Amino acid sequence: MENKSHALAAGAFVLGLLAALVALVIWLTRDETVRNVYELSTRDAVSGLQPQAMVRYRGIAVGKVTSIDFDPKIKGNVRVRITVDERVPLTASSYATLSYQGVTGLAFIAIDDKGESQVALVPDNGNPPRIPLKQSMLAQLQDRGEAIINQIEEVTKRANTLLGDENQKRIATALENIAQASTSANTLTQSLDNTVKTGLNPALKAMPDTLLRVKTAASDVSRVANNFNTTVGKLNAADGPIERLGDGTKALSQAVESFNSATLPRVNRVADDTSRAVRRLGRAADSVNDNPQSLLFGNGGVAPGPGEPGFSEPAGAAARR
Repeated sequence: MENKSHALAAGAFVLGLLAALVALVIWLTRDETVRNVYELSTRDAVSGLQPQAMVRYRGIAVGKVTSIDFDPKIKGNVRVRITVDERVPLTASSYATLSYQGVTGLAFIAIDDKGESQVALVPDNGNPPRIPLKQSMLAQLQDRGEAIINQIEEVTKRANTLLGDENQKRIATALENIAQASTSANTLTQSLDNTVKTGLNPALKAMPDTLLRVKTAASDVSRVANNFNTTVGKLNAADGPIERLGDGTKALSQAVESFNSATLPRVNRVADDTSRAVRRLGRAADSVNDNPQSLLFGNGGVAPGPGEPGFSEPAGAAARR
């Protein structure tokens, strides 16, 4: 009886210990987070995505995938139901993509938001709101893979055409021409070096003397220019020769204007009177020469002319006729 009682006590102790361990595990692993249900719908494949897969919002674990099935609302689409922590700020512009973890190939749902809308997404577990599921980078590569392969084939064909036998010969000929051109360029460079050494070096050696002469000539020119500037300054100075010459010119101009306006008319009148007096004096001298006795007896009467009463023709004139 004592053995049986000890066995029962040991069994009861083990069962109690197991129950305590189970209760402790349940208490430690309890999850009191409130999550809302959302749906994703896509026509693309969701390979690698399993129920209980992680849901991340900008890299933070915020929920899990609850179920994956066919979409009853859109024929041919796959519907994925997820639960997300109610603290996540989902808006009308939030979207989801299918991402993969490292080299394991396990897929998870990545939610992101570009901030295009500030309207919060209202949860409804009875009729869960839908979040758009966009194509992942891998899906885009798969869709464009055929076009990329076609382009690679086209590039390969063109490369084969470019590297054909005839083009290779042309390339070899072009390389030979380039080599010949390089040789010619080297020869020309050597010739130029020789020309510089034989022709330019003497000229360069003579440059200091030439520069000295140019410098001396420039100094002379500068000195002459300074003297000329000094002379011009003196001429243009106040009460200088230029100003005095201008004043003399103005005085001379005023004297000429005064002479033309006052003296010259008087001189002209005196000259006219003198001319008339000289003419009268000339006529008087002619009269004295023709009739000197007029100084003693006067001029007398004037002899009648032809046709006038008392006219008598001279004797010599009748004989000449």
